Amino acid sequence: MIEARHLRVLRAVAATGSFSAAARELGCTQPAVSQQMKALEQSTGTPLLIRTGREMRLTQAGDALVRHAAGILAGLTAAEEEVAAIAGLRAGRVRLVSFPSGSSTLVPAALAALRAAHPGTRVSLVEAEPPRSVEMLREGDCDVALAFRYEGRRDASQKKGGGGRREGEGATADDWDDLVVRPLLADRLVGLIPENHRLSGDDAVSIAEFADESWIAGCPRCRRQLVDVCESAGFVPRIDFATDDYPAVIGLVGAGLGVAVLPELALESVRPKGARTVTVEPAVHREIVALTLPDLARVPTVAATLDQLAAAADRLSAAAAH
Repeated sequence: MIEARHLRVLRAVAATGSFSAAARELGCTQPAVSQQMKALEQSTGTPLLIRTGREMRLTQAGDALVRHAAGILAGLTAAEEEVAAIAGLRAGRVRLVSFPSGSSTLVPAALAALRAAHPGTRVSLVEAEPPRSVEMLREGDCDVALAFRYEGRRDASQKKGGGGRREGEGATADDWDDLVVRPLLADRLVGLIPENHRLSGDDAVSIAEFADESWIAGCPRCRRQLVDVCESAGFVPRIDFATDDYPAVIGLVGAGLGVAVLPELALESVRPKGARTVTVEPAVHREIVALTLPDLARVPTVAATLDQLAAAADRLSAAAAH
C-alpha cells in the first residue's frame, strides 16, 4: 500500500535531487528519507530512483508516481481539512500564497477578519509571484493562491498555442480553467513620475509621452507587460533599473532617476515620497483573483478564506471610490 508520507518524501527527493536535500526540506534525517524511499519501492514492487553518485534520477515508474502525487496529496488534504472543520470551523488550516502588494493590502484585513470569526483556524502565508504561485497551487503546496494576470494576456497565450490546450498539455500560468477562480478587483496601472518632472502638472498622460524617458521596471511579469504596452504605443522602453521591490521603484523615481508604471494596489501601503502619480492612457488593468483547486473549494476553511479576501477587496474598492 502506498502511503501519503512516502509520496511527500518522493516529491521532495524528485524536486531537490538528493536524500540529504530532501531531508533538509522535510525537516527530518537523511536515514529517515532513505528508509521511507525503500519502503515505497517495496510497496510498488519496482525501483523508483536511479542513484548516480550524489544525484538521484527518477525511473519511468518514479516519474509516473510523482506526476500523480500532487493530485493524490491535494485530495487527501481536502479530506483531512473537511473532516477537521466539521465541528463548525473550530479547527483547520489554510496555506495561503500571495504576491507582495497583495500581502500588504488585501491579506492583512482578510486574515484578521478570518481569525476573528474562526479563532481555531490556522493560517500560514508565503509570498510568490505568479506564475510560481499558480504552480504551487497545482502542485499541492498551498490551498489558496492570490494571483493576477494582465488584460489580454490569457487571449494572447491561447492564440500562441493555437486556440487552447491540446490533449496531454499542461495548463499555463494564465489559463485557469482547471481552477476555481474568485475575482477580487481590477487593479489599474498608474504612472509614477518625479515631482519636478515636466509632466507633473498633468493629471492624465499618454504613455507615448514617456518614449524618451529612463524606465524603472518591477517584477518580471510586470516588465513584460510594460514592454507590451509601450510597443503598442510605438516605442520600446529603455529600462535602466529593474527591481521586484515596489518601495525601491518609488525611491528611484522620487530621486529623479526615471519613470515607472505601477499597479494602484502597490501604492496603497507605500507613500510615494518625492514622486507623484498620473493617470496613464490607454488604461491598463490587471485582474486580481483568489485561486484554489475544485476539491479544496469545498473545504470550509478555504471557502471562508476566499470570502474574506473578497470582502477585503470590496472594502478597498469602496475606499478608493471615495
